[in-house]
Amino acid sequence: MSEELGGPGCLNGVKILDLTQFEAGPSCTEALAWLGAEVVKVENPKGGDPGRGSFAEPPGKDSWYFLLFNASKKSVTVNLKDPRGVELVKDMARNADVMVENFAPGAIERLGLGYDVMREVNPALIHAQVKGFGEGSPFENNLAFDMIAQACGGVMSITGEPDQPPVKPGATLGDTGTGMLLTISILGALYRRKDNGKGERLQLAMQDAMLHYIRVAFASQAGFNKAAPRAGAKLLSGANPPCGIFPCKPGGPNDYVYIYTSRANPLHWQRLLELIGRKDLIDDPNYATGAIRAEREDEIDEMVSQWTRQHDKHEAMRLVGAAGIPAGAVLDTDELQNDPDFERRGIMQTMGHPTNGDFKMPAWPVRHDGAAPPLAAAPLLGKAKSVTHVSGLNCYLCLRSLRGAGWLGVSVSNGKALKLSFAGTIPGCGYSRRWDRCGIDLRFHGSASPRPPPSGPAGHLWRSGSGTSSPGRRGSDRPAAL
Repeated sequence: MSEELGGPGCLNGVKILDLTQFEAGPSCTEALAWLGAEVVKVENPKGGDPGRGSFAEPPGKDSWYFLLFNASKKSVTVNLKDPRGVELVKDMARNADVMVENFAPGAIERLGLGYDVMREVNPALIHAQVKGFGEGSPFENNLAFDMIAQACGGVMSITGEPDQPPVKPGATLGDTGTGMLLTISILGALYRRKDNGKGERLQLAMQDAMLHYIRVAFASQAGFNKAAPRAGAKLLSGANPPCGIFPCKPGGPNDYVYIYTSRANPLHWQRLLELIGRKDLIDDPNYATGAIRAEREDEIDEMVSQWTRQHDKHEAMRLVGAAGIPAGAVLDTDELQNDPDFERRGIMQTMGHPTNGDFKMPAWPVRHDGAAPPLAAAPLLGKAKSVTHVSGLNCYLCLRSLRGAGWLGVSVSNGKALKLSFAGTIPGCGYSRRWDRCGIDLRFHGSASPRPPPSGPAGHLWRSGSGTSSPGRRGSDRPAAL
C-alpha cells in the first residue's frame, strides 16, 4: 500500500469494555477501535464470541467473519457465571469509558451487570445496548438477528421485483447498519460527557434502526398514501427512464452496469442519446420528459441495453461516466478484493493474523487528514497480550490460578518483561517467593508493593489517576497504577 496510514486515532485514550458478539455489537466496537479507542473484548472461556465459529473454518482457526468484525481489538476471557468473574468485569468497568453489550433480552441484568448496577460502579460510564426490539415493544423479549430486523423494519417489504415476494438484501443492514448508528450515539455521549462528567444509557433496537435506512420509502408512503412498493432496480420515487441495470458482455452473472438519468438534470438524457448514437431522438416529443418516457420505459430500456451489450461493464461505466451521466459497473467481491486501487488508498488493508495468515479485508473507509486508520489483527481468544494494564490482581501465581479456575483468561506476557523484585509473602497471596523478571505486563496499585484488591480477587484492565484520565472524565481520586 502506497498511501500513508494514520497515527494515533481521534479516540486515543478512550477505553471500551466490549461484551458483544456476532455482528451488530462488534461492528460498533470495531468502528471505535479503528478510530483509536482501546477495545477489550470480554469473551466466554469456552469458545468465546460465537462469531469465531461462524462459517466453517479448519480446526484451531477463527472464522473470516470474526476477523472482519473484530479487527484492532483485544480479548480476555471471563466466566460470567462465576461471581468472581462478574466482579472482575465490574472492576474493569470502573476505569472504562464505554460498555457495549448485545446479549439476549434480560441476560445482562441476570448476570448482575445491568445499567442500574453499572452506573453505581462507574457514574461516568456510557452503557450502550443493542437489542432486537425496543423496550416497551410487544416483542421486547424476542430474539433477533439481521434478517429478522430487516423483515420487521420494513427493508424486505421494499426489496425485490414488483409483484414478486419480498427479498432479503445481501447487505447486513440489520447488524452493521445498527452498529454504525450506535457508534454515532456513543461519540455524541462521549462529547456531552466532556461538559457534565456523567455517563448515560444508550438503547438501540435493530428493528427501530431499520426505519432510519428506509426514509425514502416513507416519502413514497406520504406521496402516494399507500405502502411503498417493491421497485426492483428502479427507484421508489418513480421512474425516470432510463434508470436501472443494463446487461453487458460477455454476459456473466455480474456483467451489468447501472445507468441513472436524473429527473433534476435533463441533460443526462440528451448526453446518453448522443453516446449511444440516437441523436435523432433528442428533439422527439415522444421522449421529451421523464413522465412521457415512463410510458415507453420498456422500449427505452431495450434501446440502452442494445448499446451496453456491445461493451463490458468497465468500459460501459467509463464511457457513460465520461459523458457526464451517473453510471456504475456491478462489481462482485472478488473484483473488489483484487482491485489495486482500494489497497493503494488504504480502503482494503491486509491483516497479519497469527493463525489465519494474511487476510485482506475492508478497513475503515474515512480518511483523516488524507490518511487511512491502520488495521491491527483481530485477537485470539483470551490473548490480549498488549492490554494496557491489568491491576488489582496480586501476583503472577494468583493470576495464573484464576486462569486455571476457569474464570479469567488473559495473555500476560508481551515480550517485554516487567521487572518485579520483592521478597517475602506477597500481600493477599499464599505464596512466599522472590519474583524477578516474571515476564508479565502487570501493574499494581500502591506505592511500594502489591496489595489485595478491596473485595476479593478482582482486577481491572485500565489505569486511572496520575494524569491519565480518559477524555471527558473528570479527575479521579483513585490511586495511580505503577
